[in-house]
Amino acid sequence: MIVYQASKKDFMKHVTNDEVSILIDKEYRNKIGRSRENEFRAWDNSMLYMYKALNTEDIPDECGVAIEYRIPATSKRVDFILTGLDENDKENVIIVELKQWSELEVVEDEEAIVKTVINRSQRKVSHPSYQAWSYASLISDYNEAVEKNSIGLHPCAYLHNYIKNVENDPLVDEVYDEWLHKAPAYTKGDVLKLREFICKYVKKADQGKGIYYIEGGKIRPSKSLQDALKLMLDGNQEFIMIDDQKVAFESIMRTVRDCIKNDKKKTIIVEGGPGTGKSVLAINLLVRVCGMNLNCQYVTKNAAPRNVYCEKLKGSYTKKYIDNLFKGSGVYTDTEENEIDVLVVDEAHRLNAKSGMFKNLGENQIKEIINTAKVSILFVDNNQRVTMDDIGSVEEIERYANLLGVKTRRLKLTSQFRCNGSDGYLSWLDDVLEIGETGNFDGFDFDFDFKVFDDPSELRKAIESKNEINNKSRLVAGYCYEWQTKKKENWNNHDIEFQEYDFKMKWNLSNTSTWAIDKESVNQCGCIHTCQGLEFDYVGVIIGQDLRFENGKLVTDFTKRAKTDKSLNGIKKLYKTDKEKALKISDELIKNTYRILMTRGLKGCYVWCEDEALRNYFRDRVNAFNHTIGFKDIEETSLEHV
Repeated sequence: MIVYQASKKDFMKHVTNDEVSILIDKEYRNKIGRSRENEFRAWDNSMLYMYKALNTEDIPDECGVAIEYRIPATSKRVDFILTGLDENDKENVIIVELKQWSELEVVEDEEAIVKTVINRSQRKVSHPSYQAWSYASLISDYNEAVEKNSIGLHPCAYLHNYIKNVENDPLVDEVYDEWLHKAPAYTKGDVLKLREFICKYVKKADQGKGIYYIEGGKIRPSKSLQDALKLMLDGNQEFIMIDDQKVAFESIMRTVRDCIKNDKKKTIIVEGGPGTGKSVLAINLLVRVCGMNLNCQYVTKNAAPRNVYCEKLKGSYTKKYIDNLFKGSGVYTDTEENEIDVLVVDEAHRLNAKSGMFKNLGENQIKEIINTAKVSILFVDNNQRVTMDDIGSVEEIERYANLLGVKTRRLKLTSQFRCNGSDGYLSWLDDVLEIGETGNFDGFDFDFDFKVFDDPSELRKAIESKNEINNKSRLVAGYCYEWQTKKKENWNNHDIEFQEYDFKMKWNLSNTSTWAIDKESVNQCGCIHTCQGLEFDYVGVIIGQDLRFENGKLVTDFTKRAKTDKSLNGIKKLYKTDKEKALKISDELIKNTYRILMTRGLKGCYVWCEDEALRNYFRDRVNAFNHTIGFKDIEETSLEHV
């Protein structure tokens, strides 16, 4: 979608008449909604500089101009586009990323990232050259007309308020050489250099044909992207489907083919508990659907699962091939109906109503996802809701599909691939945590290694030992400990500390979105937000004071959660007006949290509880099972109590 489009001649006239920002704003309101004051000021300012760059007879009047082009299937908008022909009549598109910045700092330990001041606070953002190049890459990879017509895309950045430092300028620091080569950056005083860059590719008018290609081209993954995805998946053992994963996969693909062929719309709900292979199935669907020349994206609310799978999948390929395939759940607030062929939504139980950092965007993520996709595939486990904002239940998905007039179908995954395939362990755990009564409350298969520790330091040593094998063991904890080290002044402190056991540990780093697979992560403690939807060989779980055992029963206590935990936002207010409801909700969320943490291990789960009575409760449940099967010494089994 293009907000403003015109010929170069008309654009120059609109700037001369001091009306270009008014016209852009008018179209913005019609197509997107009310613009912000800072956006209006940016248009007013930046378009004067683009006027200067285009103010030459060397750039024909009938070249095409487009402003605020939203790249389909994304929330990204290109600031300025100019189209025209070169001396050989080849269609070329100039992409200009405009910045109001006047200063920035180098960030050396993160690829293509800089620090700059935005809205009076310093933030980490993409280098403008990388940003311009990434937009060109998205258009190249997904716009069918660009690929078919061999249209040349030429990105650049223009920081018209930025005065370059002759010596050691951070904008052109050597760490950004790769991106500066792909998309040159121009600054204040470089208007003639920018004009020279444009004139290199645009010498003849194209009568706006390039704008037509950009706006009207079908959104499909390019052949090179399809081939890259197939190679990424082939031979990758982590994504091989077995048993009912394969059955569900073929069934879903039949529905996808039918809907696309017959122009039908459908929502598929796939239910499955921990370890039933939901994510493996989701990744395979993503790759196969893209291979059908259809536009497909993998969606999760939490960044951790999509970043980890993106990293595992890409192998030796560059970021541009797959970054746009992995999306957060809040990016579909402005999309059009059926804009995307298929959306694969993993961990759909974590969907929220509102989107954005301040929960002020959109109406409802479930509704927006169903509206955006011809086929929406949502993977759900109703027992994995862990925050007050999580609304993605099977019932809510069906309700919104019905409101939109979309037919639904349900599938269920039952085969267990985690916890050594032990359905018994999951049943036992549900009974132990009093989540639900099960027919298997006495125990589970011995192949799963469950241990209760009396010392958190010993638990940590055991996990570190397991992790030495293949970097697939992690320590996690309930969110009962303040995240002090998030602030720089507290970096030398520890977040989780038990002095009597000489135990000190930090939460996972705030900038580590791939904590689950990073080599040093065994030295950091993860939480529900960094491990939900992921798995390890062994998981060590620290259970805080929000779960205790008192007077012969489990007790949950939301007051023991850390203030920095946002999962139970609103529970105290609800407690004042409806105590019973608040306790019921918090009880469910706290128990669900520990159920998830204790089912992240493929081979084993090691536990230490702050509450000694709770440790004894777990120990008694394990020993009761041991007694019923006739073992005399628990040390002889894999259910060893340390």
